[in-house]
Amino acid sequence: MTRHLFELPEAFSIPLEGEEARFPVRRIFCVGRNYAAHAAEMGNEVDREAPFYFTKAPAAAIASGATIPYPPGTADFHHEMELAVLIGAPAFRVAVSKAPEVILGYCAALDMTRRDLQGIAKDKRRPWDIGKDFESSAVFAPASRASDVGALGDLRLRLSVNGTIRQDAALGEMVHSVPEIVADLSNYYHLAPGDVILTGTPAGVGPVVAGDVLDGRIGGLEPIHLTVGPAE
Repeated sequence: MTRHLFELPEAFSIPLEGEEARFPVRRIFCVGRNYAAHAAEMGNEVDREAPFYFTKAPAAAIASGATIPYPPGTADFHHEMELAVLIGAPAFRVAVSKAPEVILGYCAALDMTRRDLQGIAKDKRRPWDIGKDFESSAVFAPASRASDVGALGDLRLRLSVNGTIRQDAALGEMVHSVPEIVADLSNYYHLAPGDVILTGTPAGVGPVVAGDVLDGRIGGLEPIHLTVGPAE
């Protein structure tokens, strides 16, 4: 039996609505610039040929309802509300038409971002990790089975900060649809149960400060809540 020098924290898991068993998170993939209006507000163009990706470590994940400290090293902490896709079956080089068969469920998620650090990294042509992948930067609401959600296109994503709507868009506005994203990503990775894909954020991203309360909803999925506390 292998002996370890220390014990690691238990893997983060997402509750499934109406079920006792939870969805353990293996990997977190994120799609960049998947809404044209958001790309434009950030001064970027959309690549309509294929999605592009970055990742967050599972250690960055926290559950909806948390209060998180304002993160270190930034003066421009932004919210990005997204639909998360939960993979429930192995997928490698899967066709777009078959991609829905590997999706277990969906949930609302927040991709919290140190925007100033991301901007510095982009200007220097460096990876975005320091701006995107840090503690409590991936927030997940409870998930629903895909069979209980139905068609995604007409569902609306809305996020408010302190009661004021910041983001409001239909999921149908995605440049690359969920099946297209799953199929494309499976060309580069052996997707497996436990993988999660954040599918991009619409326009309206912006800064939050200590004391702000974020509330979001996507159609009939469980809502997501986050409170920003003071810096540590």
